[in-house]
Amino acid sequence: MSVLEEMRIRSLGVIDDAVVELSPGFTAVTGETGAGKTMVVTSLGLLLGGRADPALVRVGAKAAVVEGRITVSEGDAAALRAEEAGAELDDGALLISRTVSAEGRSRAHLGGRSVPVGVLTELADELVAVHGQTDQQGLLKPARQRGALDRYAGDGVEVPHAKYAAAYRRLRAVATELDELTTRARERAQEADLLRFGLNEVAAVEPLPGEDVELAAEAERLGHAEALASAASLAHTALAGNPEDPESVDATTVVAAAGQALDGVRAHDPALAALADRVGEISILLADVSGELAGYADQLDADPLRLAAVEERRAALTALTRKYGEDIAAVLAWAQEGAGRLTELEGDDERIGELTAERDALRAELSVLGQALTDARTEAAARFADAVTEELASLAMPHARVSFAIRQTEAADEASGIDIGGRSVVYGPSGADEVELLLAPHPGAPAPADRQGRVGR
Repeated sequence: MSVLEEMRIRSLGVIDDAVVELSPGFTAVTGETGAGKTMVVTSLGLLLGGRADPALVRVGAKAAVVEGRITVSEGDAAALRAEEAGAELDDGALLISRTVSAEGRSRAHLGGRSVPVGVLTELADELVAVHGQTDQQGLLKPARQRGALDRYAGDGVEVPHAKYAAAYRRLRAVATELDELTTRARERAQEADLLRFGLNEVAAVEPLPGEDVELAAEAERLGHAEALASAASLAHTALAGNPEDPESVDATTVVAAAGQALDGVRAHDPALAALADRVGEISILLADVSGELAGYADQLDADPLRLAAVEERRAALTALTRKYGEDIAAVLAWAQEGAGRLTELEGDDERIGELTAERDALRAELSVLGQALTDARTEAAARFADAVTEELASLAMPHARVSFAIRQTEAADEASGIDIGGRSVVYGPSGADEVELLLAPHPGAPAPADRQGRVGR
């Protein structure tokens, strides 16, 4: 069952911009003459593939736009046809859009995909019935006649139809993937070659996580080794003094003198004792920093060979980050993802074989399910025709007879059809049957169809 939940209308006739929100049940749209009631119905017609009239575009606007949201049940004919057209459901709803330009151009979108307007027309029978003086022609439409028969049959048709629809959806998905693999074989082979080349480049360098950051820091240190060593030496002298200059004043000696001065009187005042403790802590900290500065200056070596090796390694890593990621972490992530994608691409031949086998099995299954669906409709058609004929007798048409013709169309070749009754026939989301409702008004009269043409699938 489909439900129109919302419709937005912009620049159509007298309507500038309006949103029509419809609740379950009955909704009445009222208003004075010229308020736009007709435009609401016109908008609905545009959503369902109606003729686009540029004269309806609001004066001064470039285009009129109608958007609608219609909920559909998964697996019903409308959902299947939409999926065939490439549309995607949005939380169980179809999003439909129709644009009519002031120049007369018309565009249609269904479930996020651009589609021919004819697709909307095909969906109209399944989605909405418009009742009016001349608009209620539902029973004359192909899908309506088949739908009426299926509803009358109840579970007798619904159960095999559900099985058929599930197999049909899977077949469509398999066929789409198979077509993707076979028609894009060259592009996929080129993609695989590029991935192999890139993965080989990364493997040749063998980057390590965080290596680029570590090497950048090391290069900075080695490039300024002399300045760093000089600064560390000067700082050490300032803290610990110069042993070659007995008269030099250093921070350690000064702080030690301050500590000695305070230690002599700390017993007389707790506040001063606390300050003396802090001076002692400073003295210890100065000794630690002084020792570390001495060690830092001693181990720092301006090694030009090591610097050259670091820069060479950084150049190799930079060559990777220019192509595959902003840093080595991104390069490694690309390599992991690329390896997975390459495995997928290299398995195309095997996957094509699997999909081909599944496609053939599904077509065979659809033949069995399609035959069961045809048999169920044929049995129900006889009962339905008898019931309608009996009703006609009570309407002063005692000699009228109603019957159904259930046919199939021969497929162009075996590959494009399924086997029904030993013949390869065209099939669709609702089976392979063309259902035609026939009426003979009196004995001896031919039983013409109650419409022009015959029902499609």
